[in-house]
Amino acid sequence: MRVSTLVALGLSLSALAGASVASGSTRTHGAPASGGAAYDQQTSPGTGTSTPSRPTVPGTVGRIRGGVAYAPDAAPMPVKRAIWAANVIRQRPYVYGGGHGSFRSNGYDCSGTVSYALHGGGLLRSPLDSSSFESWGQSGRGAWITVYTNPGHAWAVIAGMRLDTSGPGQRGPRWRTQSRSSSGFVSRHPVGY
Repeated sequence: MRVSTLVALGLSLSALAGASVASGSTRTHGAPASGGAAYDQQTSPGTGTSTPSRPTVPGTVGRIRGGVAYAPDAAPMPVKRAIWAANVIRQRPYVYGGGHGSFRSNGYDCSGTVSYALHGGGLLRSPLDSSSFESWGQSGRGAWITVYTNPGHAWAVIAGMRLDTSGPGQRGPRWRTQSRSSSGFVSRHPVGY
């Protein structure tokens, strides 16, 4: 009788632990996971499966819903990962120099935000400032990602969605629904994207 009680207790504890892990990883309303490691999670290419921390939409152009960017199913995996990485920091405050000493920061400035997204996609090894982005990658607009930069500011368009720290609303890393003029900015893109 004593052994069966211990086995039953062990099974109950295992079930509770499993439920705790499952509920801890569940997100509601498409909100991405918080914390810096979410973009390190990998998905199988071509699965077409959307999860709360890796939201997708059909087609070749991303969509912004409730401030969260949904990556297009047709995008290459590095592009999707860049979008999902930016979702992780999309509500952080603007902090001058944030994201430059390390990709992990309590807040981000313009180039720190762009650097974080590109690093999440595996497209950048170390953070760059806006002036350094002027000679990064290849010149011109990319098929999937374009970084617009000058010595004072940097922002990006990824799968048709603008990632910027400035614009209407709160300052800081945000997906912006309004378009922005690229006048006065140099356009650059990662090789192949």
